[in-house]
Amino acid sequence: DGDDPNHINWIYEKSFERASQFNISGVTYRLVQGVVKNIIPAVSSTNAVIAAACTTEVFKIATSCCMPINNYMVFNDVDGIYTYTYGAEKKEDCLACSQVPKCLEVSSGEIKLQELIDHLCEDAKYQMRSPGITAIINGKNRTLYLPHVASIEERTRENLKKSLVELGLKSGSEIMVADQTTPSTIVFNLKFKCESDIKMVEA
Repeated sequence: DGDDPNHINWIYEKSFERASQFNISGVTYRLVQGVVKNIIPAVSSTNAVIAAACTTEVFKIATSCCMPINNYMVFNDVDGIYTYTYGAEKKEDCLACSQVPKCLEVSSGEIKLQELIDHLCEDAKYQMRSPGITAIINGKNRTLYLPHVASIEERTRENLKKSLVELGLKSGSEIMVADQTTPSTIVFNLKFKCESDIKMVEA
C-alpha cells in the first residue's frame, strides 16, 4: 500500500540494502515513495500552482481587493518563475463558432461546383474533406451536393459539372457548407471577381 508508511519504510529498507550491495547512490525514502505510487513531480507541482491560482481568485472575489483574472493565465517556471494574465478575445469570424457569413471569393460564376468544392478542400484556410453544399435559391432551400447520403449524392452528382450560374447562384448569394472538420454549418457569401462574366441562365 503506497499510502501506508510501514509498507513504504519496509520497501525503502530493502532498496537501501540492495543499493549498498551494488554501490548505488541516491536511494531516498522520497524516491522510493515516488516509484511505488507513480508520483510524477511535474503533475504534483502543476496541481499546486493551479490550486494556488484558484485560491487567489476566490480571495479576490470574496474581498474585492483587486480585479480577477480575465479568462487566461500563463505560468512559466522554466527559468525562474514568471506569470501573466490577459483576456483572450473571441474572433468574430471564427470558422468554428461564429455564425457571421464569410466572404468566399471565386474567379467567376462560370466555375463548376466541383471546382468550388476543390477550392474549399485545398485552400489552407478551410482544409475541408468532403463538404456538403446547400443554398437558398429563389426563396427555396436547395441541396447542391451532399456526399454523405448515398441516395442524395446520386441525385446531386450531376450538379458537380454545372457552373454556379447554371445552378442559380450569383454574386452575393449565400451558400451553407457542412463538413466534418467544423462543428457547425458555415455560411458563405459568394463574391465573383469578374462581374462582367456573370450571366444568369434562364431556365
